[in-house]
Amino acid sequence: MSSWEQREAFLIAAAQRCLEGHKTFALTRAQLVHASQISRGTVYNHFPTEADLPVAIATDCYRQWNMAAQRDSEEFTVPLACFLYHHSRRLKTMLQQRCFVIGRIMPNQTLLTQATAVHAAAFRHQYDAYEQWNRTLIQQIGELEGYDRTELVSGFIRGTLINTDDAGRDFADLALYRQFCYALLQLLGQSEQRVPDDAKLQQVLFAEMTQLVNTAG
Repeated sequence: MSSWEQREAFLIAAAQRCLEGHKTFALTRAQLVHASQISRGTVYNHFPTEADLPVAIATDCYRQWNMAAQRDSEEFTVPLACFLYHHSRRLKTMLQQRCFVIGRIMPNQTLLTQATAVHAAAFRHQYDAYEQWNRTLIQQIGELEGYDRTELVSGFIRGTLINTDDAGRDFADLALYRQFCYALLQLLGQSEQRVPDDAKLQQVLFAEMTQLVNTAG
C-alpha cells in the first residue's frame, strides 16, 4: 500500500469513527480536518469534492463486505448457509461497532455524479462486485421465475440494517438473527428450510467472543 493509500485509509477510518452511532451523514471535509488532525490541503486533495467523502466511505464499506464475503464463501460451502450467515454477521458487526449504516445514503446517483471520477469508479467497482456475489449465491440457492430475488432480498437487507439501527437493537440478541434468517428464507423461496438454531447462531456469530471468555476463565 502506497503512502497515499495509507493516508486515505487513515482519513476514512477517522471519518467512520466520527460517524459512529449517527443516523444521518453530516460530516464535512472541514470537520474531518479537525477530527483527523491532518492538514486541510491533504484532506481536500484526497476528497476534492464534498461528495467524495461519503462515496469513499461507502467504497471502503463495500470493500470490507467483499473481503468478508470471500472468507464466508470459504467457510460455508452450502450457498444458503453462506448467504444467511454472511448477512447475519454483517448485521451483528453493524450493531456491535455502531457503524454508520451506509445504506442510508448509498447507492446514490446524485452523489456519484457529484464525486470525482476516481472515487465514483472505485465505488462502482466494489458495489458491482458485492452485488454480483449476492446474485451468484441467490442463483445457486435457486431463483424462482417471475421474481427478481436479488433486488427483493437486497432491499429487505438494507431496510433491516437501517431499522434495527434506528431501534437500537442489542447485537447479542439471538432472537434478532433468528427472525432475520426466517425472513430471508421466506424471501428466497426457501420456507421449507429450517431457521438456524441458537446454538448454531452462537457459534457462527460469537465464536471469537466465547473463545475469549473461556480463555479468560
